[in-house]
Amino acid sequence: MKIFRLFSILTLVALAHGEPLPFRQAVDLAVKRSTLISATEQMKAHENYLAAKRMYVPQLIAGSGLAENYGFPLSIEGSAPAVVSVNGTGYLINFGQREIVRAAHTEWDATAFTAADRRQQAILDAAVTYIQLDRMITALHLLRQQEQEAAGAGEITAKRVQAGIAPQLELTRAALATARVRVTIAQVEGNIDVLRNLLSQLTGVAAPGIETVTESIPQLPDVRQDDDLASRAASSNPAVKLAFAHADAKQSNARAEHRQLLPAIDLVGQYGLFSSYNNYQRYFLHFQRNNGILGVAIHVPLLNLSQRARAAVADAEVVQARREAEDAKNKVSNETRKLQHDVAHLAAAREVARLEYQLARADVDTVQTKVQAGTATLRDEADARLAEGQKYSAYLNASSQLEQTQMQLMRSTGDLEKWALAGQ
Repeated sequence: MKIFRLFSILTLVALAHGEPLPFRQAVDLAVKRSTLISATEQMKAHENYLAAKRMYVPQLIAGSGLAENYGFPLSIEGSAPAVVSVNGTGYLINFGQREIVRAAHTEWDATAFTAADRRQQAILDAAVTYIQLDRMITALHLLRQQEQEAAGAGEITAKRVQAGIAPQLELTRAALATARVRVTIAQVEGNIDVLRNLLSQLTGVAAPGIETVTESIPQLPDVRQDDDLASRAASSNPAVKLAFAHADAKQSNARAEHRQLLPAIDLVGQYGLFSSYNNYQRYFLHFQRNNGILGVAIHVPLLNLSQRARAAVADAEVVQARREAEDAKNKVSNETRKLQHDVAHLAAAREVARLEYQLARADVDTVQTKVQAGTATLRDEADARLAEGQKYSAYLNASSQLEQTQMQLMRSTGDLEKWALAGQ
């Protein structure tokens, strides 16, 4: 464990100095940071289980009931006055407590589903943020190139205006084209800063030291529309398993409430060291200093209407929990089916955006050729570049929406971790 911690510290130090952060390493760091809360919840549930189970272990309480009495030695908190007293009680046979232990164990087991769900969410958040950051960095590089090209076109326009070949208005249009590119650059730089900080919070790596590696991003798998992903998600989703585990725990609690109406047997024991100044020898035939008792206490409920009411309430909670679990299952199934169809729609939309961007890029090349031949103006070239930038932005947005939807679908079906951490 110490070696692992040392390795993690050295890794973060290296990344803080500008080392590239591969995709799988970023996801792995995000997963490790998400395990702390899960471990705390599991420990809490385990201790609750032990607390319920250990009710069968006798509880010993030592104390003293020192008192000087007048007349017959009366009791102090139900026990005769004693210099030293030790009381022990524990369940021997208690059918209700047995179900409470079973419910606590079920809740403890359910924390594994909570941990799995939180792990899947950490993977999704890190993967989506990393890919978006990488795409934005790539877009920024292209925008920088467009800025240089627009600035170059502006210089040519300025020379043409000075030579009297082009009107002064063309210089304004060229400056406007450059300004539009710079507005987009400022927006993308802001998005990059936000995404870097978000990824820093997820991984623990200093934001300035985060540099993505495009080649490290695994290819997203194809989604077939004829696969029954909805059923697979409903049966494997951690949130659904968690809902049904809670329902099982409610069922055990309901049985516990009913079985509180059954007879129960407790193991009891008591020791007392008596003193002669409490006048025991005056009222009892024989006095001795050391006294003890060990036996059982039998409880037979005869009439307990409030307990019957609590049992009825517990039964109603079971029905509600079962209904909520079924609703969670149906919700996951419906959301998965929708995501599956959305992937097909977004894939088609991205292909359209890609083709439109290719055409816009080709239009820029065509206009540049015409400008050199004197059959087109620099204004035409600026308009073409503006259209190209808009089409590329649309393609980038379409790609981002598709990739995010695909990752959400894999999270729902349980395939996300296998894709994101393959080879770890």
